[in-house]
Amino acid sequence: MTDTVELRVERRIAAPRAAVYRHLTDSVEWARWQGESAEIEPVAGGRFRLVMRGGATVEGRFVELVPDQRVTFTWGWRGSPTVPPGSSTVDIELVTDGDGTIVRLTHRGLPAEDVAIHRLGWEMYLPRLAIVAAGGDPGPEPAPG
Repeated sequence: MTDTVELRVERRIAAPRAAVYRHLTDSVEWARWQGESAEIEPVAGGRFRLVMRGGATVEGRFVELVPDQRVTFTWGWRGSPTVPPGSSTVDIELVTDGDGTIVRLTHRGLPAEDVAIHRLGWEMYLPRLAIVAAGGDPGPEPAPG
């Protein structure tokens, strides 16, 4: 069994928790900041699926949704030998910070060799979430690699 690691990324977003939560629980809104398309069923056990530019696909299931406070889902890559669909868990906590929101993302269960690439991904995508939640346009999905 491979040892797993917990990855944490935090970002302040200049938007209220409800706006951020909407972008985590709606397929169209999610795809504005991550992926070229998203299938989001925001209920416990509901489907979580992202198709990224280039066709790489993330799949999982929602574990917990607390409106305007927390979203937890499983995560993994179709065809990956190290992070297959549903093999890791992403927890996103939303904390009020004045007129904005602190997003605390914790990604658990990643093999050590996959932490760096996932950190780079989350550090690229959370600023895009910040832009759309504040009403902006982050531009097209970044190219893979």
